Formats: sequence, C-alpha cells, structure tokens
Amino acid sequence: MIPSPGVFTIGAAVFLIVLWDAFEAIILPRRVTRRFRLTRLFYRTTWPTWAFFACLIRKKKRREALLGFFGPISLILLLVVWAAGLILSFAFLHYGAGSAVNVTGMQKGFASDLYFSGTNFFTLGIGDVLPHSPLARVLTVTEAGVGFGFLAIVIGYLPVIYQSFSRREVNISLLDARAGTPPSAGELLRRHSYPHGQEALGSLLQDWERWSADLMETHLSYPVLAFYRSQHDNQSWLSALTAILDTCALVMMGLEGACERQAELTFAIARHALVDLSQIFGSAPAALPHERLSAAELARLRDVLAQHGLKLRDGPEADRRLVELRRMYEPYAYAMAHYLNLSLPPWVPAKKAKDNWQTTAWARAAGVMEQEHEAATIAADEHH
Repeated sequence: MIPSPGVFTIGAAVFLIVLWDAFEAIILPRRVTRRFRLTRLFYRTTWPTWAFFACLIRKKKRREALLGFFGPISLILLLVVWAAGLILSFAFLHYGAGSAVNVTGMQKGFASDLYFSGTNFFTLGIGDVLPHSPLARVLTVTEAGVGFGFLAIVIGYLPVIYQSFSRREVNISLLDARAGTPPSAGELLRRHSYPHGQEALGSLLQDWERWSADLMETHLSYPVLAFYRSQHDNQSWLSALTAILDTCALVMMGLEGACERQAELTFAIARHALVDLSQIFGSAPAALPHERLSAAELARLRDVLAQHGLKLRDGPEADRRLVELRRMYEPYAYAMAHYLNLSLPPWVPAKKAKDNWQTTAWARAAGVMEQEHEAATIAADEHH
C-alpha cells in the first residue's frame, strides 16, 4: 500500500496525546491546570450521565450504591480508553507507513493493522501478521515496549489509589463517635465538653490538619478519589471536611477555653484543600439555596453548648466574624456537594440519632419484623 504521511501524523498525535495524558494522571505528582485533557473530557462526559440516571432512582440506598460504583468503574474504563487510544494510534502509524506487514488469513488494510497493533500492545506474539520493513519493525518493538510499560504502571497505580482511599476513610470513621452521624460542629463541640475536653479537641483538630493536607495532596494528584464514596451512606469526605471547617469557624469566632490557634491552622489547610479541589473539578463557588445556620439555630447552638459548660461568644461582632468565616468556604463546599451529589452536614443535629457504631443491619431487620408483628396483632384484634 502507498504510505500516507497525513494518517501517520494523526497516529503520532494520538499516541502523544494519550501517552502524555496517562503520564499526567498517573506519574506526575501535581495538579494539571491545562483546560484540554483526555481524562478531564472523559469525566466531564461520564459523571454527569451516570449521576443523571442514578438520580432517577428514588430509594436513597440504591441510588447511593449506584453512585458508589462510579469511582472504581470509571477508573477501569479510563484505563481501557488509554489502552484503546494507544492501540488505535499504532494502527494509524502502521497504516500511514503503508501497511508494511505480511498477513496470513485476512486481507491487508486498516483492519489488519488494527489487529496487528492489538496483538503487539498485549504482547501476544501470534505470528499471523509480521512486519517486513524497517519502520514497521521499529513500530512493532516500540508498541510492545509501551504495552508492557503500560501494564506495569497500571499494576503499580491501583494500589496507590486504594491506599490513599483507605487513609482518607480512617479519620472519617473515627469522627463518627466524636461528632455524630452525619458529623456536625455542634455535636463535636458538645462531645468535647468533659474535663480536659478542649485539649482533646486541640489534638483532634491537629489530626485533621494533617488529614486535610493529605487529602489535598492525594486528591489533586488523583482526582478520581473524589468520586470514591465512603462505606456508609451518611458519611463522606466532603461532609467530614465541612464539619471540621464549621468547628474551626466556631472556635475562631470565640469559644471560651478552646484552642483558637490550632483551629486557625486547621481552618487554613482545610479551606485550601476545598478550594483547590473545586478548581480541579471546575466547580465555581455558588450561593447556597438555603441558610445552613439561621439565627434561631445559632441561638439554639449557644444554648446547647452553654448547658454543657461551653460559652460561645455572642453579640453583633461575633456574628459578623462567623459570617465572614463561613463565606470563605461554604460556597465552595456547596458547589462540590452539588457536583458530586453529596450532602453538606448540619451545624446542629436536627434530632437525636444513633451513630453508625450503635446500629446494625440485624437490629434494623429485627425492628422491622417487630413492627410488622405488632401491626399484624393489632389487625387481628380489630378483626375479632
């Protein structure tokens, strides 16, 4: 066949685009601000579609289960897209070089080049298609090396992703007994109202300072982690991060005896992580559709804390300070929650609810059976 420089150039361009995109996503340990990226286009296309169909499911548990599948599945699909792009690029290169191959059992053309590229990439070595020109041999050896290297990188990439996910979830699980489920700033402060509780709160905020820094480092390098949802439907990395920011804001507003300096440090890195992640996902800060902390709820929060010996500063100046702090992170938190279909935590628990560690599926099933038994007993009594 006659060589085609145009097709060869297209193949080279596709190869460089896919290879560079995989390098940025897997190997480069920093965020990429370039607007056009294959990975970014992939997630901008697949996530809204997946979320749209998931939101059609009315039952929350099933909806959350489907949304939870997206992270792992999207990672596998992205690897498939990269592999397919590399195979297609070498098929274009072979075709553009004139299909300089000997074919057995099929007609020479782009289809045979594509098949030959696939066998080379996965290093199958079947031998029914063989190169017979120097350029074709160079392309064959190059693709075999690229395919082997791609497989090795993927094998090393997946453990890093799941180790980062595991580190993230440990502190979220620990927050359950410390701040309720879902976590809230009011509950976190209330549960630290015991003697020397403020010292424990300072240590907790210090741990979350490190957690926020780790979150920023891992999720900027591997944004797919943001789509990985927590083990429980009423927990998420975003709700935990927002609850910690809420807590820091209250302490910085003025909580008698609290660790204000540590709260400032934790607030700074937590807000930094939230803002940078919103930039990665293109989620511009947006005004909240409803007030997260109304004047009545703030007054109730002060009363609850006062009942447990914690005095929260009041007055117009303190209220203005809290509003200023909230404006620094709440619009970003809401934008991320809207994009990822997550819920923001309340400032004060609406009602007394059990933490996750206090509940089991067996207990819930037993409760349902007990209610059904009571209903059947009442119905039988009414019948008689």
